[in-house]
Amino acid sequence: MSVSPAHPRRRAFLLVTAAAAAGAMTLTSCGSGGTSGGSGDTKFVTGTGGISTVAKGDRHAAPDLSGETVDGKQLDVADLKGKVVVLNVWGSWCAPCRAEAPYLAKVAKDVKAKGVEFVGINTRDTDKGPAVAFEKQFDAEYPSFYDPIGKLILRFPKGSLNPQAIPSTIVLDRNGKIAARALMALDDTKLHQMIDPLIAEK
Repeated sequence: MSVSPAHPRRRAFLLVTAAAAAGAMTLTSCGSGGTSGGSGDTKFVTGTGGISTVAKGDRHAAPDLSGETVDGKQLDVADLKGKVVVLNVWGSWCAPCRAEAPYLAKVAKDVKAKGVEFVGINTRDTDKGPAVAFEKQFDAEYPSFYDPIGKLILRFPKGSLNPQAIPSTIVLDRNGKIAARALMALDDTKLHQMIDPLIAEK
């Protein structure tokens, strides 16, 4: 019995499709960049630098973000209302997270007096040890939630600037609404690009 020549082609197509899907998951897990343009009712715009922003009147409220930190304390982001809040999703195992960590630590210190608070969301670390070591290595003085299976990340509403990669950085305005997002590792220049307009808002 002869084998149809369509079968090898179909098998090759399935393999390519599977490889592409696996690649997408890898980028989502620990990507070096990403963009997502606003359309329909999302109301956000992604700039050429990969930073997405939302106009003041179109912002979604941040979800409840509360729980235990890496160092075993309790934290509730709602208590920071009235401040600009920078949320950074990271993992100790993530190379881009390690690359941006010194910039996050430096900018967090530089802008604290201007009413800006940084909060990390540590994810996919199966125990706290590596996360604690990461914070010490990079002199991160701000707290981080310990969120090993991503429960806090999944609370962000659809259609908002929700975290879709590791690392992701999301900035909340003084009213606790989601104002900006980056799906890539950041340096101090890009962090200020996200934060400074919100410091200046009245």
